[in-house]
Amino acid sequence: MSPHADPLLHKPQWWKEATFYQIYPASFRDSNGDGWGDILGILEKMPYIASLGIDVVWLSPMFESPQIDMGYDISDYEAVYPPYGTVQDVEKLVHECHRNGMKLILDLVVNHTSDQHKWFQESRSSKDNPKRDWYFWRPARYDDNGNRMPPTNYRSYFAGGTWTWDEHTQEYYLHLYDKSQPDLNWENEDCRRAIYDSAMRFWLNKGIDGFRVDTVNKYSKHVNFPEAPVTDPNSFIQPAAQFWCNGPRIHEFIKEMNNDVLSKYSTYDGQAVVTVGELSMTPDPEGVLTYVSAREKELDMVFQFDITHLGQGPPGGNSKYDFAEWNLPKMKNIVKKWQTFIDGTDGWTTVFNENHDNGRSVSRFANDTPAWREKSAKMLALWLVVQTGTLFLYQGQEIGMINAPKEWSIDEYQDVEAHNYWKEAVRLAENGSDPTRKERIMHGLQLMARDHARLPFQWNSSENGGFTAGKPWMRTHDLYKEINAEAQEKNVDSVLSFYKQLLRLRKEHKEVFVYGTFELLDAENVSTFVFRKHYQEKTALVALNFTTAPQPAPPADDMTLLLSSYHKTGLNTLQPYEGRVYINY
Repeated sequence: MSPHADPLLHKPQWWKEATFYQIYPASFRDSNGDGWGDILGILEKMPYIASLGIDVVWLSPMFESPQIDMGYDISDYEAVYPPYGTVQDVEKLVHECHRNGMKLILDLVVNHTSDQHKWFQESRSSKDNPKRDWYFWRPARYDDNGNRMPPTNYRSYFAGGTWTWDEHTQEYYLHLYDKSQPDLNWENEDCRRAIYDSAMRFWLNKGIDGFRVDTVNKYSKHVNFPEAPVTDPNSFIQPAAQFWCNGPRIHEFIKEMNNDVLSKYSTYDGQAVVTVGELSMTPDPEGVLTYVSAREKELDMVFQFDITHLGQGPPGGNSKYDFAEWNLPKMKNIVKKWQTFIDGTDGWTTVFNENHDNGRSVSRFANDTPAWREKSAKMLALWLVVQTGTLFLYQGQEIGMINAPKEWSIDEYQDVEAHNYWKEAVRLAENGSDPTRKERIMHGLQLMARDHARLPFQWNSSENGGFTAGKPWMRTHDLYKEINAEAQEKNVDSVLSFYKQLLRLRKEHKEVFVYGTFELLDAENVSTFVFRKHYQEKTALVALNFTTAPQPAPPADDMTLLLSSYHKTGLNTLQPYEGRVYINY
C-alpha cells in the first residue's frame, strides 16, 4: 500500500480521536489512609485527569475479588471490592467523568472468574449441579504405574499447569492463569447469558461508555483438549496457546456479545459505546483484522502486543522473563507493521507502550538514569503521540515514572506471576538443570515485571509520594521526591507539561496524527527512528534519537518545526534522546 493511501477509508469516530487514560485503582490515590487506592481518590484527582486533555478514563478492575491477581479474579461482577468503595462510588465516578466531558470504560473480565465466585462454588459442589458445565471439568488420566495425571500437559500463563484437582468431585478444572481463576465455558449458552447480564448490562445500565475486553480471544477453546507437542523436553507441562487462542467459535461469540448487548447501548452523549480488546498470540495482521473490521461488527479496536513484548520470550512459555536483546530496527519494523496494517481497510489500530502488565517505557525502551530519564520520557512521548490510531496512556506515564530500583529484592514484588516465575527459576537453578536461571530471570523481572507499572502514583514529595497517609499496599518508588506530579505541574519544562502540549497538538492536527498513513524512513539505522505521516496534502516528519550521542537530523526542507523535546535544536543534529516533529500545511 502506498504511503499516500487514502485515509478517508477510515470513517471518523469519536473513539478514534480520543485519548484514553488507564487508571489502576489500587495504585492511583488512597483517600482514607488504608494503603489501597480507591474510587474516592480518583474523584479527588478528577481535575488533574481533565487537565491532561483526556477524553476517556479506563478503570482497571475494581470488582469484588480475593485479589490473588489484583482484581482479575472476580468473585462478584455486580459488587465493588470494599477497599475501593461501593457501586454508588462508581456511579458517582461515571457522573463526574461525564460532567467533565470525559467518558468511562470498565474492564470486562469474562474468560474466567475467581474460584470464590458463586457460579464456581455451585459448579464444584457436585457433578450434577446445573452450573457444572459453566466451567471445564475433566476426569484424571493415569500413567502406567497408576499415578494420577492431569487431563493434558498444558502450561499456564503464570507458570505451572492449567489443571487443578478438586478433591470433592474427583475431577480437574481448567485455568489458563492462576488456579484461583477457573475458566468459564463459553460453549454453554446459559453461562454466556449470565455473563451478559451480570458483567455487562449491570454496568452499562449505570451509564458506562464501553469496555476494555480482557483476554478477548481466549473464550473459544478446542474443547477436545488435544495433548500439546513437546517443545520443552525438560518439563511435563508445555506451551499450548494454540488450543485456546482464536478458537473455532470465537468470532461467533464476539458477534453475539456485540449484537445482543453492546449494540443496544449508547454513551451519555449519544455515541456508540466503545470496545477495545486484549488480543494476545495473534501476530498476523490478517488475523487481527478479523476482529476489528468495521463490517464484521465485533470489536472497535484491539491491543496487539508486539511492542510491549520486545525483550520478552514467548507468552505462555518459561522464557517470558528471560530477557532477549533487541535493536532499534526491530522496534521500527513492529511499529511499521501495526501502523500500516489498516491501510486500505476498514479496520483500526491502537497506540500504546505502557499498561498495567509491563515495565515502564522509559526503563525498557530508552534510559532511566538520572541524566537521561526526563529527556527519554519526552522523546518517547513524542514518538507515541504522533502515531496513527487511538492513543492510550497509562497512569504515571505522563510524569515519566520509571521501573522500581534494581536494588529492590524479589520480596518487594507483589505480583503472582513474578513470584511464580521466580520460584520456578529457583527450583531449576538449585536442581542443576539451569544454573544461571535465577540471575537471568531476576534481570528480566527488573526490566519487564508487571509490578513496575503498579507502584503507587507519585503525586508529591510528601511521604509515600502523597499516594496514601497510611502504609501503601506496595512500596512507593524511592525517587518520589524527584519524580512527582505536583513539582511537574509547576514546571513548564517538565515531562507533564510536554505531554499536555503534545496532546493539544494531536487534536489540533488530528488529520495527520490520528488518521494519517505511516511511512518508515531509514529502516536499518540503529540510532535514529525517522518516519513520515501523510494525510492528503499534509505531511509530518518525525525524527527521534534513541541514543546518548548526537545524531544527524534528516533533511526537512520546506517544513516547519512544530515541536522539539529540546528548547534549542541544531538544524542538522538531533541531540541525545531528542524527538522532534516537522509539519507542512
